[in-house]
Amino acid sequence: MKTATTMPAHAKRVATARRLGEEAGQASLALAEQDDPDFGAKAYQFIVAYVRKRRRVPGESVTLACCLAGIRPKDDRSFGPIYAKAIRAGDIRVVGTVARVRGHGSAGGKLYAPGKARTTQ
Repeated sequence: MKTATTMPAHAKRVATARRLGEEAGQASLALAEQDDPDFGAKAYQFIVAYVRKRRRVPGESVTLACCLAGIRPKDDRSFGPIYAKAIRAGDIRVVGTVARVRGHGSAGGKLYAPGKARTTQ
């Protein structure tokens, strides 16, 4: 049974986890852009084009394709802020969830589709 005292604590933990994840993603992106100043722009363009071409695609597949295309940071967490930016811009959107391949079948993978925007970065 959920109580009024447990929900706020859980919500705070979720908010903290999300904030820490965003900070780690930004730090990872900054490192990737030290190695390749164009990483963010190239990854953004690739992700948006790939999702538009495939219509509905798991994020892990998009990230793998990006890496295979040569847009590869040292840490794949660098892609997180790129996905977030594309979502905010309306170039892609989350339409569901899928089991994660790299997460050994665990829940939480995102399924992406083209967004309503027609412009890219």
